[in-house]
Amino acid sequence: MTDWKLADREQRGLILAATVKITQRDDKWIVPSQTGKGRYTVSPDPEHPHCTCPDFEIRGCACKHVFAVRIVRQRELFDDGSEMVTESVTVAETVRKSYPQNWKAYNAAQTTEKAKFQALLRDLCEGIEEPQQTKGRPRIPLSDAIFSAAFKVYSTFSGRRFMTDLRDTHAAGYISRVPSYASLFTCFESEEVTPILHRLIVESSRPLKAVEVDFAVDASGFTTSRFIKWFDHKYGVVRQQHEWVKVHLMCGVKTNVVTAVEIAGKDASSTPMLPALLSTTAKTFSPREVSGDKEFGSLANYDAIERTGAVPFIPFKSIHTGRGGGLWRQMFHYFQFRRDEFLGHYHKRSNVESTFSMIKAKFRDHVRSKTDVAMRNEALCKILCHNICVLIQEIYELGIEPVFWGPNASGVTVEAS
Repeated sequence: MTDWKLADREQRGLILAATVKITQRDDKWIVPSQTGKGRYTVSPDPEHPHCTCPDFEIRGCACKHVFAVRIVRQRELFDDGSEMVTESVTVAETVRKSYPQNWKAYNAAQTTEKAKFQALLRDLCEGIEEPQQTKGRPRIPLSDAIFSAAFKVYSTFSGRRFMTDLRDTHAAGYISRVPSYASLFTCFESEEVTPILHRLIVESSRPLKAVEVDFAVDASGFTTSRFIKWFDHKYGVVRQQHEWVKVHLMCGVKTNVVTAVEIAGKDASSTPMLPALLSTTAKTFSPREVSGDKEFGSLANYDAIERTGAVPFIPFKSIHTGRGGGLWRQMFHYFQFRRDEFLGHYHKRSNVESTFSMIKAKFRDHVRSKTDVAMRNEALCKILCHNICVLIQEIYELGIEPVFWGPNASGVTVEAS
């Protein structure tokens, strides 16, 4: 056969390989007819090819079906000419553990949250003892002032726009008097309010003492409207950035309730905050585990955790050794030789990041106040509002009935000014 006829068959074989489905059965190949009527069996032996089509039977030379099979086989060869072999491989899939959402409880909590928030906040504020006033005009009750300040933070409104909600709250009987928006700002500016807010946060976590046994610790910042300016000598320009309020907290890893809060300077280290946070938590809860990142890895923190009877799951830095003795040495060897098990406990720490995310998403990641005292009190109000919202969720999900200021809890008092 002339070369041009072979080239013509090869060209038609190329078209056939691109337009029909050619399948393999053992050492034979099945090629459908290009007209759609019937199919042909091809044996692609390089030296003695064979096809059952009339063209091959008559002429006894490579037909378009043979060329089509050769083209298909070439697709399944590697660059070096070796044949591609398809093997079945069993892959063991790691299924991620998921936690189903109780949508009925979630929907009920969300649709009734605002009303229940006011009721729970009022119950908390009833534990605030009024300081005795010895002079001046009768002032707004301290419980009403703190209730209004916390409710304002919950609303995320400005002081002036919040007044409509405050009048509705008064009409519902949650407060005895309606303070002006200026009184709200005065409440935030009061240093006497700071310890009260700390106590309210602790008290709001108390109903979950039977639920939470594992705790996580971390810190995060809330931006402010104030700026820091400095001159960058390297580039010869003035730079500025927002100041922030740095909040250190400890929370339960199941419900994300905050059990203790510390607010120091914006550049304060988190490491020395753990003993105070844990001490406050241990007065209400019975800690079993405490998780934190490497920043909290110090002998002082391990000693503080050991005193409460809890187990620390704080990863060790590369410079650490097991020479600290006691619990430090035990956990260091645990970390070195049972790393996966250790990290399984340590990763509960991610819940404290979820807690900060919840607070910032719902009550904003910044504070409106301008002074240090007011910014601190506003940040504490965000934490208090978060705890009350957690309680509302657990009312529907766990069926708890929050009761504040029980026999073992004392009211909050402040000295008269």
